[in-house]
This record gives sequence, structure tokens and C-alpha cells, in this order.
Amino acid sequence: MPEGHTLFALARDLDAAYRGTQPTVSSPQGKFAAGAAVLSGRTFVHATSWGKHLFAEFEDDAWLHVHLGLIGTFSIDERQYAGEVPVVGQVRLRLATDEHVADLRGPNLCAVITPDVVEAVMARLGPDPLRPEPDPEIAWRKIARSAKAIAELLMDQSVLAGIGNVYRSEVLFRQRVDPFRPGKEIRRTTWDAIWLDLVDLLPLGVATGKIVTVAEQVDEIRAEVAAGQVDRLTERLSYVYKRQGEPCRVCGSRIRTRVVAGRNLFWCGRCQRRR
Repeated sequence: MPEGHTLFALARDLDAAYRGTQPTVSSPQGKFAAGAAVLSGRTFVHATSWGKHLFAEFEDDAWLHVHLGLIGTFSIDERQYAGEVPVVGQVRLRLATDEHVADLRGPNLCAVITPDVVEAVMARLGPDPLRPEPDPEIAWRKIARSAKAIAELLMDQSVLAGIGNVYRSEVLFRQRVDPFRPGKEIRRTTWDAIWLDLVDLLPLGVATGKIVTVAEQVDEIRAEVAAGQVDRLTERLSYVYKRQGEPCRVCGSRIRTRVVAGRNLFWCGRCQRRR
């Protein structure tokens, strides 16, 4: 499932392509025909994201709400020639101007909603490390009183928005946290370290389009971002994610896996003992 950095970058790119334009909105697949008719021809005001949710505001208080789910994609392409752009695959939603065509395929959710519903959706989401001035205290209050495992809590979007299976596995390893430790047993200093790590790592994911967590790649990408030049990653390394049975990069123990919150968690039993 696309994690928060992907939706943040998508909102940024939609904003750059469509802000101030009046795109033709259609549903080649037909499943969003009524919603497309509402939005078509209205001025695109701006796009934003909160966690794994994408919101695009159109004039007259009409909002497009998208959740990509497990398989959804939203591609934005520049028109290479005049005329119709062929539809490839099952396109739920298309935004088209003379300069750009954006196609949404396979989303879990695609709906036209009102400002009140936008506020309600955002209100039930936890803080997003990529949004301006997020409040980690909101997440901490829920974690500190919960008997659920920290690995489960990090996947709960009402606790922390935008974090998926890759970031939770990797950040818990980076901070050497036992993924099965109940939230109420996590020390505040440990939560602060997890939060700051996410605040540091997610912008690198936005810059590269990849989840970057291994120290040498993190340092390299951070330097490239500072210099204003980010090269395409040919290989993304991980500490534990999808490395079950392989030796830990730090201690050599075998990486373990178990389903937690519906997804395969990966961890090192020797390294990850921190409360």
C-alpha cells in the first residue's frame, strides 16, 4: 500500500499540474461518472494530503477524496501531442487539460465530498509527519494508554497518519524497539526518537519516491537533497523489510516475520529489545 510520502508527492504534483486550471474530468471506466460530471470544468483550487488520503479542492466547495488502497495508482503525464490520449487499463478518473492528463486506477476510494466531510476525515486521522506543524503529542497520548503492541499502533491511522508496513518495520529496527512492546510500556524518550526519525525520513521518501532507511543511503540522499540534486535510486536497501531468514545487517541474527495488523512485520529479535 502506498505510504504517506507517496500521497504527499502526488498532491504536490497534482497541484503543480492543475492549480488554477479547469480540467475536463471523466470516468472512462464509468464507475465515477456522476462524480466526474460534478467536477468537470470547475477550477482546480489546490491539492493536499493527510497520511494516505488525498484531497483536491475544486471551486464551489467541491472536493475530490481519493484513497489508493493496496493497488491504486494515480499517474500524471504531460501531453505529447494534440488530440485524444488513449485510455490504458481500467481508469476510474481522468483529469485532462491541454498540458496534462492524470489517470486514477484501482483506488479503494474515489468520491466527491463537501468541506464538512473533509474536516471530519482529517479529524479522525493521527498526526502526519509531513504536514505543517504536526502535533506528535496527539499520537503519544493514544500510545501511552494502549495495551496494543507498538507495531500495531504505528499502523493505526487514527494514531499516526501515513505510516505503513515498510516504515513501521524499518523505524522500529532503527530505534531498536521491541515491536511487541505494548504502547503503555513505551518510554516517552523512545516515542520522541521514533517521531523524529519519521520526520527525518519521510521527506527523503518524497524526494526520491522510495522509502530510504539504511544509514548509508540516508546520508547520501540527505546530502543530495541539500545540494538540490537527487539521483534516481537503482536499489533501495532495507534493514529488515522483506528480509526474513536473512542475517541482520547489524548483529547477524536471522530476521523474523509475523503478521501484525494484517501485514507481515519484520524484525530482529536480538537488536530490538528497547522499551
